[in-house]
Amino acid sequence: MNGYINVFKPRGLTSHDVVKKVKKILKVKKVGHTGTLDPNASGVLPICVGKATRTSEYLLNADKTYIGELTLGISTDTQDGEGSILNYSNKEVEEKDIISVFNQYKGEIYQIPPMYSALKFKGKKLYELARTGVEVEREKRRIYIYDIDVLKIQDNRKILFSVKCSRGTYIRTLCNDIGEDLGTYGYMSYLIRTVVGPFKLSDAVSLETIQEKCEINKVGDILYPIDYPLSNIEPIYVPNSYYKQLTNGMPIDIDLINTKNINTKDDILRVYCKDTFIGIGRVTKVNERVVLKLDKVLM
Repeated sequence: MNGYINVFKPRGLTSHDVVKKVKKILKVKKVGHTGTLDPNASGVLPICVGKATRTSEYLLNADKTYIGELTLGISTDTQDGEGSILNYSNKEVEEKDIISVFNQYKGEIYQIPPMYSALKFKGKKLYELARTGVEVEREKRRIYIYDIDVLKIQDNRKILFSVKCSRGTYIRTLCNDIGEDLGTYGYMSYLIRTVVGPFKLSDAVSLETIQEKCEINKVGDILYPIDYPLSNIEPIYVPNSYYKQLTNGMPIDIDLINTKNINTKDDILRVYCKDTFIGIGRVTKVNERVVLKLDKVLM
């Protein structure tokens, strides 16, 4: 069994919890996820099964879309509703100021990752240090906000918004920083992930659905092919006669393939042969020969 399942992660489970549950349901050894979703958030969590686990790295950089809620007037140590309250403010913020500040967060911005995160400092996860009361200095990280829109403002205190962002974006930190820019405090009071790469919330399935499909031997109904989330990688189609060489890890002279659409070297490629996706490769130089070689055979 090889491929991806677009799982709806319920609130309260860690991403690793979901991996363990899927592994138990499917009774397969190799199962992984393609990027952590906070335990207090729900939504799209692509799960890779079998040989698809070898391609998960290519989905880590996929853009993601969320719907979140920012509550103003309070800050917490975790920057969400699960943490301890640090500060209060009774400042009233006007709607026009809220919209103005949100608009300032479009484009390239920098974030300081929260202490309650899985990032590591000298081999220890930050949240492990935070739980012992230790805080360490974190470097700012560059992220990109492709789009951010205010959907609804309630009592000028609760703001529902949507955001499309790059890898590494902490929506909790976004809420905290927007609160500070408004001259008050803020925390993330709700979060659902609606898109990861090509995977959408409308197509996500529950753990219960996976169990039901497994019981009637129809997991294939919800299993996406390994190459489904890799459409951003350029494809190359190789004549059938080179199938054995490629799948045995042997390089092939690029001139023999007679392809016109590959001009760059060392760019990763989706490689197809015999009308089948056979792996991830690249065009590179070997002993002055320009060749195609598979980095990952996925047959």
